[in-house]
Amino acid sequence: MKYRRLTKEQFEELHHEFINFLATQSITHDEWTNLKVNKPELAETELDVFSDLIWEGVLNKAEYLEHFAPQHMYLFYLGENNMQAIVVNVKNEAIDITTQEGYDWLRENLMDDSVEFLQADKAYTDDKNLDKFKMIEQGAVITKGELFNYFNNLIN
Repeated sequence: MKYRRLTKEQFEELHHEFINFLATQSITHDEWTNLKVNKPELAETELDVFSDLIWEGVLNKAEYLEHFAPQHMYLFYLGENNMQAIVVNVKNEAIDITTQEGYDWLRENLMDDSVEFLQADKAYTDDKNLDKFKMIEQGAVITKGELFNYFNNLIN
């Protein structure tokens, strides 16, 4: 398996898609029930293949990622050939931007000396989607890019 198996909740949300996936493999409801009981390893493989297909689709569409830490905001634009990163560092240990109070402080004090902006480009490895997936596994979330674009316009 290339990524990770979807959670039970994710499978429940994608119930209809999973039914269609099984149908494309000519697996009926009765055959699926039989597989789960009599050939659980094959059923597990089907779950893994479906999970990888879903992850590939999601990762192909992902354009922006964000990851917040107490004193850092990591914003990524996932371009065709590389990632563009904007990092906002708060050099004040008393401020935690993962809280509403800390985030509000940052919004009101963007030009404070304790706020630092960094930019970088990073090349993908041979597997762009796996690079994106690893970032998600480390806590990044897929977004529409509002924060990236806001800070990109602010500092460029």
